[in-house]
Amino acid sequence: MTAFRPCLLAAAVSLCFAAHAEDVGTVTVTGSRFDADPALAPIGATIISADEIRRAGAGDVNAAIRKIGGVYGRQSLDGSPDFGLDLRGFGVNSSQNLVIVLDGVRLSESEQATAILSTIPIDTVERIEITRGGASVLYGDGATGGVINIVTKRPSANSRRGSVFVEGGQFRAGEVRVSGAQAWNNFAADATLDTQRSDNYRDNNDFKQTHFSGGAQWFANQFDRIGFRYEGARQDMRLAGSLTEAEFNANPRQTKTPNDNGSLDSDRLTVAGQYRVAGHDLAADLSYRKKTVESTYFYGGVPSVGTYESKQLQFSPRVRKLGAINGMVNELVAGVDFIKWERTTVSDYSRADANQKSKALYLRDELRFDAAHEGRVSAGVRREIFDKDFANPLGYATTGYNVVQGLNAWELQASYMPVSDVTVFGKLGQSYRVANSDDNALTPSVNKPLAPQQSHDAELGLSYATAMRKITARVFRHNLTNEIFYDPTVNFGVNTNLDPTRRQGFELDAEQRIDAAWAVSAHYQHVQAKFREGVNNGKEMVLVPNNTLTARLAWTGDGQTADIGAQWVDKQRYGDDFNNTCAGEIPSYTTLDARYARKFGQWEWAVSGQNLADKAYFSQAFACKGYIYPSNGRQLKISARYDF
Repeated sequence: MTAFRPCLLAAAVSLCFAAHAEDVGTVTVTGSRFDADPALAPIGATIISADEIRRAGAGDVNAAIRKIGGVYGRQSLDGSPDFGLDLRGFGVNSSQNLVIVLDGVRLSESEQATAILSTIPIDTVERIEITRGGASVLYGDGATGGVINIVTKRPSANSRRGSVFVEGGQFRAGEVRVSGAQAWNNFAADATLDTQRSDNYRDNNDFKQTHFSGGAQWFANQFDRIGFRYEGARQDMRLAGSLTEAEFNANPRQTKTPNDNGSLDSDRLTVAGQYRVAGHDLAADLSYRKKTVESTYFYGGVPSVGTYESKQLQFSPRVRKLGAINGMVNELVAGVDFIKWERTTVSDYSRADANQKSKALYLRDELRFDAAHEGRVSAGVRREIFDKDFANPLGYATTGYNVVQGLNAWELQASYMPVSDVTVFGKLGQSYRVANSDDNALTPSVNKPLAPQQSHDAELGLSYATAMRKITARVFRHNLTNEIFYDPTVNFGVNTNLDPTRRQGFELDAEQRIDAAWAVSAHYQHVQAKFREGVNNGKEMVLVPNNTLTARLAWTGDGQTADIGAQWVDKQRYGDDFNNTCAGEIPSYTTLDARYARKFGQWEWAVSGQNLADKAYFSQAFACKGYIYPSNGRQLKISARYDF
């Protein structure tokens, strides 16, 4: 908790002043792409702990981010639990305007696809850090909305854990998960096998997934280690398609596409290591991911079959120097990122081959001063060059291009505790996003890829934290130029660079521990997403709710836990309503969820429910009162878990 931070920092400064930099290894700074003490979180970040995840009964990482972190999510279109996450109101392109990282490895896709989080074993997660706002210096492309950093548990020498989890519920939902981990003096291994299925709320929306995750790690101490991890998943889904407003009101569960279906195979292998030498921490991640997606859509009873395969190779070496400057703790981080991505397509409507290579160099320095007041100031810069190729002999708006684009990012951050328990923090910077192959596959001008999107970011916040409560408030602004967005009003629909736009607003996070048993938390976001120039100057952006509010109440008793939550989402513009002339808007809605669990020795039994009021609502609608994708209705589940 915050009350202990001055002691940690004072100890760090004392050690740095009295000894060489290599002697302060226990003092690490999170948010720098190195291992970190969770007590020293990124400036202004929201932290979700493993205990909170377990108490809320979140079955996967995506659900934890939404339920506990208060991040707005849109129902997936394929029946999977991987909702589209939205930080700071980026609408349909929200997944391309935030970066998701798992233990230092970027999961965000180089295409118009949502990062797959449902394959991350929830039992292995130590914490989730949600850093809102521009973060392109460390994370590059697409980090304007923010970064979600998933940190898994580190092994402890000579320890063992294992569990079996079984769950069943409405709509023929079921899941079986077996996991285990064993650590010896200098070696640890773990594995998780999970299978789940559900018919889901709508007709022709069945979803099945089987995934395996396993790895091993050799470690000499807290600094030196090397390990690998393999993750493989197979998904099969039925695609329910969209409805009109009249069809939704008549029966939101129906489908007009009873035969559409798809599948996804994903394999990812990661090798990572860290080593300390001469007072420097050296780290590197090498990751390879292969994904195969198949789909079959029926038009007038005639099937249209498509398959694409994408491969991505990432290599991210970096170095950190943790030392002292005039008695102050200083952390200097430098690194390079290399990413090579390629995709081939074989379908009835496309033969698109795409390649993207990027190389980046970044440098970031953070100085901690005035330990009694937890002063922090940091600055960083990044230069990234993208080389992109695309060719599609069956293309329409774009049939081929080869382009090189260079982007710069920078940031300045600071925080200070002027009085006990109160921290003031702020951030200025520039972030960016480049058009991916899907964006450039359908553009206004033939063979002309879209210009890079750039954003000037600003944030000012205030946090009050004690052992019993924490309140954090932020105001923010993102001024964007060349925002990359799908505009259905141009040439029957194209991806384009919009006129200048803006995201600005206010965020409030609050946590209160009432007593040893009761705790309450809430997350509120108000965002104004508007055009600031052009023919739609002053008009609201589409698919962005002005307000969202998530609140939770948790109780812990003798071998028992209970958790209840509510989320309210404000109304929002339909997906094609750029000039704000549609006669209606997507209605606001409120959903409720709850879970009660009780332990009997090594067993835990639980009952949980989603959308308890059985609210009929939707968060995806891409035309005025049309192309509506209904969200899930009420679902109840019962689970049993055995720990050994």
